[in-house]
Amino acid sequence: GRGVMPSIVCSVEEVLNMGYVIAREKVTSTFKIQNTSTLTLRYSIQLDSLSSTRDKDQQRLPSFITSSLQRTEFVGTQNYNGLSVFSIFPTEGEIVAGKSQDFIVTFSPDHESLYYSDRLKVVLFGKKIAHVIHLKGAARDHPMFVEGGIPLDVPIESLAVTSPVLSQEALKGALQEPVKSILLILEYIEGESSPAPAMTELKVGAIQTAQFASKKNMEFSFDSLPLLQQKGFTIDSVKGTIERGQVKRISVSWVPPADFHADDPLLVTALLTLKGDIKESYRILFMAKVVSA
Repeated sequence: GRGVMPSIVCSVEEVLNMGYVIAREKVTSTFKIQNTSTLTLRYSIQLDSLSSTRDKDQQRLPSFITSSLQRTEFVGTQNYNGLSVFSIFPTEGEIVAGKSQDFIVTFSPDHESLYYSDRLKVVLFGKKIAHVIHLKGAARDHPMFVEGGIPLDVPIESLAVTSPVLSQEALKGALQEPVKSILLILEYIEGESSPAPAMTELKVGAIQTAQFASKKNMEFSFDSLPLLQQKGFTIDSVKGTIERGQVKRISVSWVPPADFHADDPLLVTALLTLKGDIKESYRILFMAKVVSA
């Protein structure tokens, strides 16, 4: 007899990010697995969210309460309706030697959250884990989003479904408040012969959807520009418009101003306002520091 090692090649290495979608809509993506061995492979696709040990795993304290600051949970937000937010087709079958199989991943969130995630495992012959893919996605109630920096929120949702009833006046007031805070950290490296500005970026996007009748493009703008410039910050796009389905990268740079003292932490706050079907504001915290080369 002769022993043969089963082997596959997957078109997705580690992460399959489904991007942003409007809540209660769905989007699909495809990946391919090729059988590079000389025998027929019997496979099955498993999701961590459907694992028989998931209830037991959920009894542990989340990472933001324990000492770890890293977001290590593979299974993130799930649908309120009990159905899997990610689904795969096909889930089992065989791939003949030298052939490949296409797999369709469907992302169908039923409420707004930035932390939908799951882990997909390709299991051969019911026992060997041949490949692992981290599935990610985000959903919004409105066709606009901002990402980048460090989100200053908790990635674990309450199990309660909350739908507060607000009066029109209260709703108007609520929409003026910043919906989220984002921390941007810029580190200027001192001591190099030709030091470069500290750089980071934000992404502002408009989601492609047929759900909202308005064809108007989304607008974005920053405030507090004189203060930012005085403190050494430069934003390459302080305002503009974005078409549906487009993402705008906004570059932020920082050079220490003449009166900057390295011992004093520098923190400047500005509002980023988005106007589409509604008006939203994000509180952007610009934190800058000088580090030695």
